[in-house]
Amino acid sequence: MTDTISAPRPDVSPPRSAPGRSIPFGRFVRGREADPPWVRPSLLGLLLATAALYLIDLGSSGWANSFYSAAVQAGSTSWKAFFYGSSDAANSITVDKPPASLWLMAISVRIFGLHSWSILVPQALEGVASVGVLYATVRRWFSPGAALLSGAVLALTPVAVLMFRFNNPDSLLVLLLVLGAYAIVRAVDTGSTRWLVFAATLVGFGFLTKMLQAFLVVPAFALVYLVAGPTPVRRRIGQLLVAGVALLVSAGWWVAIVELVPARDRPYIGGSQHNSELELIFGYNGFGRLTGNESGSVGGGGQTGSRWGATGWSRLFGSEMGGQIAWLLPAALALLVLALWLTRRAVRTDRTRAAMLLWGGWLLITGLTFSYMQGIVHPYYTVALAPAIGAIVGIGSAMLWRQRRSPWASMSLAAITVGTAIWSYVLLDRSSQWLPWLRYVILIGGIITAGLLLTSGYLTRRLATIVASAALIVALAGPTAYSLQTASTTHTGAIPSAGPAVTSGAGGGRGGGGGPGGAGGTQFGGGRGGTGGTQGAPGTQGTPPTQGAAPGGNTGRTGGGGMSGLLNGTTPSSALVSRLTENASSYTWIAATVGANNAAGYQLATNQSVMPIGGFNGTDPSPTLAQFEKYVSEGKIHYFIAGGTGGSSSGTTGTIASWVASHFTAITVDGTTIYDLTASTS
Repeated sequence: MTDTISAPRPDVSPPRSAPGRSIPFGRFVRGREADPPWVRPSLLGLLLATAALYLIDLGSSGWANSFYSAAVQAGSTSWKAFFYGSSDAANSITVDKPPASLWLMAISVRIFGLHSWSILVPQALEGVASVGVLYATVRRWFSPGAALLSGAVLALTPVAVLMFRFNNPDSLLVLLLVLGAYAIVRAVDTGSTRWLVFAATLVGFGFLTKMLQAFLVVPAFALVYLVAGPTPVRRRIGQLLVAGVALLVSAGWWVAIVELVPARDRPYIGGSQHNSELELIFGYNGFGRLTGNESGSVGGGGQTGSRWGATGWSRLFGSEMGGQIAWLLPAALALLVLALWLTRRAVRTDRTRAAMLLWGGWLLITGLTFSYMQGIVHPYYTVALAPAIGAIVGIGSAMLWRQRRSPWASMSLAAITVGTAIWSYVLLDRSSQWLPWLRYVILIGGIITAGLLLTSGYLTRRLATIVASAALIVALAGPTAYSLQTASTTHTGAIPSAGPAVTSGAGGGRGGGGGPGGAGGTQFGGGRGGTGGTQGAPGTQGTPPTQGAAPGGNTGRTGGGGMSGLLNGTTPSSALVSRLTENASSYTWIAATVGANNAAGYQLATNQSVMPIGGFNGTDPSPTLAQFEKYVSEGKIHYFIAGGTGGSSSGTTGTIASWVASHFTAITVDGTTIYDLTASTS
């Protein structure tokens, strides 16, 4: 039995390339000459359908995450801001992530101009590319059906639809890691050091996209080559050491430049408390995420995860994250265990086991990290699990289907199908007012198709294909419905979430809307309109505090263009935009305000530099009061806009706001309080 599973079939395993030779990129799309006629049209249909899902009505989300959109605007007008990932073109402070994802968006804006599509389309194309590369990766070792199913699962994962239609760094991270997995597969095929180095380089650029999260796949990548590489063990170890050097160089070159440039010649490093990229890497964006001790974060230093929900193995299945990623997670785990057991006695280079080590290691290490990390964690992070789930489901399902004449295989298929249907029912029941009939259809369909799968080994090929298609429809119906709802919904702010609103449960619910800080909403929720949101994981904090705001600041969200909240940009009125842009070329910053998201709304509306005092959370000590006073005395800042969010009354942002209020006269424009810093002091 093991030999049957492990031995590659002539139409499944690709011809080995000579070491150092590569197969043309066109094979990614064209497939192989020996493929059945349906393969190429199916792949093309999958990619076109994915493109439609990710691109149609893409502009409805506007600036999406305005925090990153403002940085893209800055990078499209200043090459210095482009390189550092600055929040504003005048380079006062950077965003709290490396700039790789911003580079692609800024190039798009430089070519096509500043608007929603030029910012969001790169992520949608990254999504289509991720699906195509995952197909190519799985297809090298397995059947076209396994590869197509893998790509379809990735394309239809709700959180993937969300992220590939949004402008967070996660979309580029996924593409780079899937490309890295493809390079590892090629390295295992050929024993090529170049492919290993290429894989390491891709992960290194993943680090320049989202820092240490990219490194979560490294143990799985190294393990699969160490176990299944075709070269002697001593050479494999040496090759991995060379790849490790490539990883450090590709991840560290930008960091080294930033650290070596004098602080006076570059922007402040957003998210750090001491203007250090290394502090950002190992603190706020690094080990602080694991321990909860994140100085300067919205949770504050020394927190132990209380704001971000209970930790534990069930976190990925709770109402906070379950509907985002977990539809096929139980099936993937079952197929992973089954495949590893069946290949336990296979030869060292067995491809099925190697694939399970690759994708299973990716899934388990990343999933456990998300489950137990005590610092900031958002549901959309789970998009990093989608390629691994897709690959395991595709490979494992095809493995069982080939063996369906064996009772153990048909029973396994039936059990996984009915289990997936039951789990889909549970997930859909959490949003019971949305398509209430769907969960019953999936449950009944799962029971029926599971029964038919028990007899699939005795059916004709045509009938067996119909039964398999029905099982796939049942398994994918839930995530597909969630994905379509996600694609048809506007998403903005820093913490978007996929699918309809869910009721609270294990892991916390997302509630019925309520934007960040909106009426009845939560402080850090990602609601989508309405009131009464109950975003469970971070805790229901109500409207974000405004300690950093100057007296008299407007806290409205619309119309007058006042403070929009910690997690979303402001929408200033036309009168305020006109006032802010008067004689704009005479100033380095047309305005300054507390909080990067607050500043982002004004910057995007005016297409001019606005200084985000305190960075994303308003807690970064940039600028200091002395620096701010110096900028004002030099006439570099025209206005101070009150009502920013974040920071504290005793911190840098609070002292700056108080200093402005005590030295300048307040002006109200459409309900928003501003101070002319070039006028006589009050």
